[in-house]
Amino acid sequence: MAKIRESGTGRHKVFLEERELGDEVLLLLYGGDRPHAGDIVLAEPGKETKVFKTDSYHKDEIVAVPIAEKRRDSTGKKVVCIAGIHVDNATDEDINKIIQNCKQLEGEV
Repeated sequence: MAKIRESGTGRHKVFLEERELGDEVLLLLYGGDRPHAGDIVLAEPGKETKVFKTDSYHKDEIVAVPIAEKRRDSTGKKVVCIAGIHVDNATDEDINKIIQNCKQLEGEV
């Protein structure tokens, strides 16, 4: 069963879903106006974290990497995080609110 956390309101609301897949953890980090599969983060114990980008303009790894690494460190398991947060015509203020909401989720993992 998935554990779902959320932070923020309106177009700045973000969600973090977590599922255990045997000895691994799957995280889905999404929100905004149009959630999507933007970046994929692979955080494995004892290895350098890898980021796979679906498009060069996605920057979801900025918030996904710290969440995936924190969950890896707290569980000792391989963590895969698929992240996609999109706000149409985002301003710096929009981006900062989304980052803060993601940091709140990071504090909960």
